[in-house]
Amino acid sequence: MRLKTPGDGWKIWAGSAGPTTALASAGLFGASTPLAKLLLGNGADPWLLAGLLYLGSGLGLGLFRLIQRAFHPRGAEAPLRKIDLPWLALVVVSGGMIGPLLLMIGLSATPASSAALLLNIEGLATMGLAWVVFRENVDRRLLAGAAAILAGAVLLAWTGGPAGLGLGSLAILGACFAWGVDNNLTRKLSSADTVQITAIKGVVAGAANLALALARGAAIPAPPA
Repeated sequence: MRLKTPGDGWKIWAGSAGPTTALASAGLFGASTPLAKLLLGNGADPWLLAGLLYLGSGLGLGLFRLIQRAFHPRGAEAPLRKIDLPWLALVVVSGGMIGPLLLMIGLSATPASSAALLLNIEGLATMGLAWVVFRENVDRRLLAGAAAILAGAVLLAWTGGPAGLGLGSLAILGACFAWGVDNNLTRKLSSADTVQITAIKGVVAGAANLALALARGAAIPAPPA
């Protein structure tokens, strides 16, 4: 098969790589929790780490977007408009600043295995907010599934005793709620370029959290000798 333009090659790759990239995304997301826990165990400041991780993701996605445009200059997704900026600002604050910060704070006081299980609550928070706040229809099967997710995550993450769900677990639940807000607000931007949105969220939120962490006295860890 002969490709007429570089953009044709990009379309073929994007159309065939969907399931693979979805599985890779799930694997990388699952690996991020124990890796972040490892960094926190080596003395990294939670606020600083939240900023560095999202800043790095934003810069990486920005580079990816440049490469994407080189092969497919006329994307199917619309650019951001002025009317989108208030929603984008809320997405940056909730999903890019508050969510990662609460997750790092929670991880610093919670085992990585328990934190990974509690992160399943994000889907429940997204659905609950969509139902209660945005008035979306939710049938009984979804409600039953959400209740099972909640019960299973809390049961498996429970460490026993009156402090079984301590401040660390509550911080992770707060991160799930913040990302639930992010997911629902991002729907307001559903017609815009998703890579552009995520890159902006990473760069702006990551830089803001990094600046706040440095302002409160956090120090960037020195590279290993």
